[in-house]
Amino acid sequence: MARCLFFGAPQPFIDLSTGINPFPYPLPPIPAGVFARLPDAEAQTRLAGIAARTYGAPSAAHVTPAPGTQILLALVAALAPTGQAAILGPTYSEHARAAALAGHQVTETADIEQLHRADLAVITNPNNPDGRMIAKDRLLALAQDLKNRGGLLVMDEAFMDVCPPEASLAGEIDRGNIVVLRSFGKFFGLAGLRLGFALAAPHLAAALNASLGPWAVSGPALAVGERALADSAWMDATRNRLADAAQKLDRLLAEANIEVVGGTSLFRLAQVNPAADTFQRLGHAGIVVRVFREQPTWLRFGLPSDQDWSCLRSRLGTVRSNPP
Repeated sequence: MARCLFFGAPQPFIDLSTGINPFPYPLPPIPAGVFARLPDAEAQTRLAGIAARTYGAPSAAHVTPAPGTQILLALVAALAPTGQAAILGPTYSEHARAAALAGHQVTETADIEQLHRADLAVITNPNNPDGRMIAKDRLLALAQDLKNRGGLLVMDEAFMDVCPPEASLAGEIDRGNIVVLRSFGKFFGLAGLRLGFALAAPHLAAALNASLGPWAVSGPALAVGERALADSAWMDATRNRLADAAQKLDRLLAEANIEVVGGTSLFRLAQVNPAADTFQRLGHAGIVVRVFREQPTWLRFGLPSDQDWSCLRSRLGTVRSNPP
């Protein structure tokens, strides 16, 4: 795709278009038998228990492992009574599509007060792409208002791994109307493994497990997830590594007169005007970033891999020295 958009750009492209950790978890040896047989139900139960401890859920019964969180979006939306879905935006566009698939009338709003009147309320925390965080007490007040009306609060915590653990609502899911989504692939840098989790009260988790059916998560994903989610030393070191890399990227972007206005340590949000022009200039310099049609001044930059820093600095210098 980038080759078609930016014909003649230097290659290989530096792909900063995702929010995936460029320093992936080292894959453990996987026995050949894991590929040859159906996934082990006991392994899934073990993984659910490890995920509960890592994410702060009360127990394994509160965890639904899935082949990525994407497949869970419509299933979770269907847990709410069909009616009005309100999504705090701008944010990940798939939430609106999934809620519509589940039969809801969908509104995206920047006003969190409007979520109090919904049957299904969806918040990404921290938000993609600006990194906005909603305070926990504000979220719990919203959850209580929704519960009084029979509504459901869905928290997409795909990027929560790089935030303080106390910011998560994983420990609050026994309130009965909160579902927390956690992505594995983004923080662990293994998006292709397809692994994610829904954290919810046991009756909701059981309903999601029933919707997914047996053997939803592959044997290799179970094996890697079990090892990685128990590796607290790697997770702590990676949070520090990502924070350092994000600061380094901020400095490079500042040198190129690109202003960072938000994000997390997995991605940075820049504000330029117009963003489309800078997106083109970056692309023709061999740097691929994320542009947003609905936000004409926003560009999102993922983190480069270790081997790309020097080349990125050089190419950003070319962009800076050749304004439109």
